[in-house]
Amino acid sequence: MSVYAYPSLVFVHLLLFVLWLGADVGVFVLGQHFRKRQSYTLDQRLALLKLLVEVDMVPRTAWALMVPVSLSVVAMGGFWAVPQWLLVLAWAVGAFWIWLVWDAHLHDQTPRAARDRRIEFVLKIGLTLFYLGLGGLSLAGQGPLLDVWLAAKALLFGVIFAAAIMIDVAFKPVGPLLVRLIREGSSDATEVPLLRTMNRTRIWVWTVYALLLATAYIGSVKPF
Repeated sequence: MSVYAYPSLVFVHLLLFVLWLGADVGVFVLGQHFRKRQSYTLDQRLALLKLLVEVDMVPRTAWALMVPVSLSVVAMGGFWAVPQWLLVLAWAVGAFWIWLVWDAHLHDQTPRAARDRRIEFVLKIGLTLFYLGLGGLSLAGQGPLLDVWLAAKALLFGVIFAAAIMIDVAFKPVGPLLVRLIREGSSDATEVPLLRTMNRTRIWVWTVYALLLATAYIGSVKPF
């Protein structure tokens, strides 16, 4: 194996983190401007929303790739003798997840996209349980991760999954509310419920940001 293989994989891991968090901040900023009904026309705000959806594909793709890449880093770094079948499965899951994300994006507002998102939702629940179990059992001394910092990082990654799932749950009412806004125009009756829903979603967005930073800090500093 090349001496550059492991550090290159670590670089890819860090790059995915940067793309995930950085692009997600861009999504957040665009969302903030969409909320400014006094500063933009409705058409301008809808254009911002379309751009938001496009930018959002970057963190969604990075998130999916983070699953196989993180396990590969753990295996190549000698932190855990990850079974070969699990590595293969991780890359297959990552590839399938990316396909679901992009297929839903390219066929948005269709039954096919709705089906893709239902499957993705179940997939994310499964991955949440996997990382929570991996991290929790390892911290309790019953899992394969012997380093406390790595076990804590795996546990936090599972919590990130859970918080990100809650973003999707909290954001779900936005679709019908947005349709109503487009049909009826901007008014307190159409804007206030939409704003209230987006505000609830932001709580989980900030939670994901905090958890991502905490996970990156633990992985870089290894404080315990």
